[in-house]
Order: sequence, then structure tokens, then C-alpha cells
Amino acid sequence: MSDAVINANGLTKQFGEVTAVNQLDLTINKGEVYGFLGPNGCGKTTAIRMLTGLLMPSSGDVSVLGLSLPKQANLLRYKIGYMTQKFSLYDDLTVAENLAFLADAYSLKGQYKRSRIDELLAIYDLAARANQLAGSMSGGQKQRLALAGATIHKPELLFLDEPTSAVDPENRRDFWEKLFDLSELGTSILVSTHYMDEAERCHKLAILEKGIKRADDSPEQLMANLNCQVVEVEVNNSRSTKRSLESHQHIHSATQLGARLRVLVDNSVNDAETWLLQFDDVVAAKAVRPNLEDVFVSVTGERNREQTI
Repeated sequence: MSDAVINANGLTKQFGEVTAVNQLDLTINKGEVYGFLGPNGCGKTTAIRMLTGLLMPSSGDVSVLGLSLPKQANLLRYKIGYMTQKFSLYDDLTVAENLAFLADAYSLKGQYKRSRIDELLAIYDLAARANQLAGSMSGGQKQRLALAGATIHKPELLFLDEPTSAVDPENRRDFWEKLFDLSELGTSILVSTHYMDEAERCHKLAILEKGIKRADDSPEQLMANLNCQVVEVEVNNSRSTKRSLESHQHIHSATQLGARLRVLVDNSVNDAETWLLQFDDVVAAKAVRPNLEDVFVSVTGERNREQTI
């Protein structure tokens, strides 16, 4: 518990009759890259805003870096960094001017302010663009500037709300390398995403659906503890066979992969490979290793409301 940078118990937020976050329990330890995985509208942003002290919970208790929220939210602001999903810096200021503005906001002064800005321009490959207006930059360049701004005061804890949603795969990969550089230096990170490959990079992960935490563990443990068997089948008629399989009570899902189907079969079924061969048009079946998308499918959706890991 002494290593925890975030402790939340029963954290809930209601907007009228809508419950955006429902009884969220959460523990994030120092130095972890912790992920929120889920689709738009699942409560990721609302949860982050409560954990940063920007939004008052409807109920529940939360402590961040030893400070009780929202009561001590003003003391927290100098200890955390927050990068929003939408680029929130000034388009009509240059890269250097944006960083200088943020440095002033965090009371960085004199030579330290100048050296810190120069350091960030170098780290995030922005030195050649120091005098470029932020509004004229590409999505990947804006992303790097936003991360530089969020870390200008060397926060202990960094919140990132879907930071790579508007950039290409190469920039996403490079961005994650920067996050692990920060983690290695001791920064704890909470990042939300709807990308499975990004979620697999996290040390630990919570899967959210309609404001409810459906699963919480390391990606490796989530896959190891999957509550169903994963089988890929070859079929003669993929679309009709998919519909037939999905209607069966012991099948969680069937996803088409080219001419094959990836099928999640309940653990109550013995020898899922042989069992699947009884279905019309299934000509071959082979058990495969689960991935994080299998976990996500197994704990979310109408047929899996009561499933937990």
C-alpha cells in the first residue's frame, strides 16, 4: 500500500440519471504504466478527471500521491501532469512560446526554466520547430509538444487521455517509447486507450465498460486467466457459420479473420476443437493462444455482463 500512487474505493460519478463511473476500485503503484482500456463512452475520461481533482465524485474515496481528493486537489496540481485527448495548447503561439507559458504556470524561473525548455525540445525532437506556430504542426508533432508540456515540471504522476488517437502507427510507437523512458526515470503513468496493442504494453490494465471495471490485472495474467478457450476454425461458409456459432450458448463470440473464424468457447466444453467439428461447414479446428482482444470480448458485451477476471 505504501507504494501506491493512486487508491480509489467505490469511486462513482453520476450525471443526472446516467452513471458514468460505477463503484470503481483502483490501486496503481509507483512506477507503473497503468492502462484504462475501453471504447468511447465507457468512463475513461470521467475517471481520469476525478483522479486529477478536476471533477467532483458523486461518491467514493480517492487518494492520489497521498492527497485526499477533491479536498486537496489544489496541492496536487504541481505533482501531476495531464495530457488531454484533444490538443489543448495554443495554436497561435510557437512551440517555444507554449513551453514558456507552461513553465511560467508551474513557476519555473530563470536559467532552470530556459534549460528545461531546451532539454524538452531536444528530448521530443522539437528543437528545429521551436519557432513554428503550434497550429501548423502535424498530429504527431502536436502530440510530442503536448507531452513535453505535460512533463515540463517533472511530475511524479502523469495522466494521458487517449493521447495517440489522432496519430499514425509509427508516431504511436515512438510516443510509447517516450512513455517508457519516463517510467524508467520513476514517473508513474495512467493512460487511457482503445487500441489493443497499446493496452498490451501496460504493466497493468483495467478494462472498462459502461462505467464498470470488468477486469484488472497485468495483460499477461488477464490472458492466462481467460474464462474460455480460443479456437480458430476453417469453414466453407464463413458468414452463415459465424451466425450459427454465435447463437450457441457455449460460444462467447466468433470473429472473422479472412477465411477463418476465431471462436471463444466456454471452458465448460471439453475438447473444444473436436466439439466445434460437429457444426455444419466447419472443416478444421485448432486451439490457439489467447490475446488481449479475446479477453476484452470475453468480459464485455451483453452475453458477458456477469463475467469477471
